[in-house]
Amino acid sequence: MFQFETQLSKLKHEVLTEVARLAKEDKLTKEAIEKVPYEIIKGDTAMYRCCVYKERAIVLERAKLASGFLANGDTEDVELIDIKPDEQIIYVIEAACDKCPLDRYTVTDSCRSCLAHRCQQACNFKAINYIAGRAYINQEACKECGMCKKACPYNAISEVMRPCKKVCPTGALDVNTESRRSIIKEEKCVNCGACMLACPFGAISDKSLIVPVVKRLVAKGKMYAVVGPAITGQFGRDIEYGQIKNAIKKLGFIDMVEAACGADAVTVHESTEFIERIEAGDSYMINSCCPGFLDYIEKIYPGQKERASRTVSPMIATGRYIKKRDPGAKVVFIGPCTAKKSEAVRDGIKGSVDYVLTFEELLALFDAFEIDPTKCESEIVDDASIFGRGFGAAGGLSDAINNYINEKGVDAEFKPIKVSGGCEIKKTMTMAKVGKLGGNFIEGMMCEGGCINGAGTIVPLLRAKGIFTKMNILATRKSVLSNEKIEEFNKVNLERQ
Repeated sequence: MFQFETQLSKLKHEVLTEVARLAKEDKLTKEAIEKVPYEIIKGDTAMYRCCVYKERAIVLERAKLASGFLANGDTEDVELIDIKPDEQIIYVIEAACDKCPLDRYTVTDSCRSCLAHRCQQACNFKAINYIAGRAYINQEACKECGMCKKACPYNAISEVMRPCKKVCPTGALDVNTESRRSIIKEEKCVNCGACMLACPFGAISDKSLIVPVVKRLVAKGKMYAVVGPAITGQFGRDIEYGQIKNAIKKLGFIDMVEAACGADAVTVHESTEFIERIEAGDSYMINSCCPGFLDYIEKIYPGQKERASRTVSPMIATGRYIKKRDPGAKVVFIGPCTAKKSEAVRDGIKGSVDYVLTFEELLALFDAFEIDPTKCESEIVDDASIFGRGFGAAGGLSDAINNYINEKGVDAEFKPIKVSGGCEIKKTMTMAKVGKLGGNFIEGMMCEGGCINGAGTIVPLLRAKGIFTKMNILATRKSVLSNEKIEEFNKVNLERQ
């Protein structure tokens, strides 16, 4: 039995599994969804909230999202649900948002009522007042610049920022001052899921496509699974890649194909594009593998959009490869990324991949279909090179391009800047904007540490990284060009349109 890290991850799994089971048995109706909270939370004793009624209200909203509906809304009988272009993937579950503090800076009891009043001197907005010698912050005037905190010699001013707002790379998280709940400004959101991962109350979740996938599996529809490289390490060090493949095929998929195979082809295509751009006089190029990073560039640094590679991501490349070989098939990408759900329906890409599931949703499928990967036989999985599989961690793309350039003997200077996470990306893009990059290629990944730390993973980064590295070393292909399937990808369009 899979050991969950937290009560929150266990709860989310139970909801996804129950929804998948209902869809499998063709019982997923409005009434069935409304009964899910009573199946998950039995009895009248609250386990982690103020009361059992609030717990069930939260589970109901999770069940709606798991069924493909919007949170905080009504439900109807479920049909095959799709995600539309520009549709929001990440939602705040209002009942679960536990009203984190609104005031970012407050004066604590550590204030010594000093005479220098350095906090007041440091404030440019006249937000610091004194009553009986002690400092107070006028929250209506405060601009949250933090200068008062830096100036206080006693560290008497505390900073408390909502975890979701703190990690959001685009400033899409805000607070409704009336309800005191978090809200997402959709025009700024890149669906990276960082807020979902950071929220300690589980108040943010992603919309799921597990229902239409289950329905097609039950109907014996022709579907292929494409798995992201980060899957190694998600199910523990004792489960082999071949066992995961066998378990996925037992679900009803025709086959499982590594997205890392597409990553090898993407490496060749993107390397060629990089060389052409540098020879044409461009000072640098930006990678295009991470959809969250691409959306970030478009929304925060639109002037840098033309610097982005025209090469599609490994997910899209592999999806097109499969559909070239089997035109009537449906493709389901399974990975750690919530932003992939929106990438699959982007203009110029839509149709390459039909559905996107996270590793969390794959685990729920295994339980709903009563499949235990530990009891599945192992089979050979040898689609990709060690560098293609390396795409799952930060810096993997740069390492692959470097390998290709060296193996081809190309006379090109490749100076990558490898960054992951919102803070590093912001610094790097700012330097690029002012012409002080210090390199000629930016590999950006929205998740800190890379895909192995994505919002849809089921184990934490520190535990996954070691297993990821150890298992990928077993790849028999030790260079990008050793993957003979690259020739087949040459027949596939690998450019964004």
